[in-house]
Amino acid sequence: MSFFAVLFALLIEQVKPLPRDNPIHHALVAWVGWTGRTFDAGKPHHAWVVWTIGVFTPTVAVAVGWWWVNHWSAVAGLLLMAALLYLTLGFRQFSHFFTDIREALTRGDEVEARRLLAEWRHLDASELPRTDLLRHVIEHALLAAHRHVFGVFFWFVLLAALGLGPAGAVFYRMAEFASRYWGYRHRAMDAPANEGLLAVAQRAFSRIDHVPARMTAFGFAIVGNFEEAVAGWRRDAVLWRHANEGIILAAAAGAVGVQLGGTAAPGVTPDRSKTFTSGVEDDLASAEGATPGMPPQLGHMQSVVGLVWRSVLLWLLLLALLSVAALVA
Repeated sequence: MSFFAVLFALLIEQVKPLPRDNPIHHALVAWVGWTGRTFDAGKPHHAWVVWTIGVFTPTVAVAVGWWWVNHWSAVAGLLLMAALLYLTLGFRQFSHFFTDIREALTRGDEVEARRLLAEWRHLDASELPRTDLLRHVIEHALLAAHRHVFGVFFWFVLLAALGLGPAGAVFYRMAEFASRYWGYRHRAMDAPANEGLLAVAQRAFSRIDHVPARMTAFGFAIVGNFEEAVAGWRRDAVLWRHANEGIILAAAAGAVGVQLGGTAAPGVTPDRSKTFTSGVEDDLASAEGATPGMPPQLGHMQSVVGLVWRSVLLWLLLLALLSVAALVA
């Protein structure tokens, strides 16, 4: 059932992706904001109360609801699982920015590409050189692919194997969204009453993402240049502030042979500054603190797309084999 649910969700998303401005996103914003306003009274332990209620309430509700539906009808259970995966897993939730930026760069419109990157990441990219623009787009796309596809996939399969249906997908997406939401409020809006709320959300998500990040990096290594990916994983992950992000990006850089990181890249953390550091065009000067490989070129964007899709097929194949093994047993 899990394999077909994932397959159906990905196929439906390719035909009819969720729009950028959709009711589900608005509902998540309203829910997480309400938990903060209702349960955060400023005490240190209230941060964990807010996070626990915000993340686990939807997760438990989905687990119980799916179990009840699946108990009465396996077909209805499969459809509900596929529907929830459609809302939580997929490329099209972020790929429109990546595609639009690639098309803008293809026709030589770097101004539009910078504008799109700034809209995507809510940062000022107006002074970013072309090489560093490509680098940031690739980095953000790789992390988005992990958080919207591979991380969701891992937790979905794990909890589905325990009989909780699509609860794992909801759990991961809620934890990721809570970390992103409180980070955005902390930077751009009125800060939450409890200053520890952002730290709690990010620390919790870092732990939840620990194993999925390494599985994503391992998948990149298998479907890419294995030796360089593993070497980059071991050597270059420390170039980024957060270990999970560094492992994914270092492995991907080695798998594709592209240079990521560098002095002009302030990192890809949720709590970085609101502007990019202006870089220089000289490759040698901007390569300090970067991974080995060629400076990012337009062709590397297509290479990254291929790397991600091959990795998706790899994990789908493994899930199919596990499903067949379960049926035979």
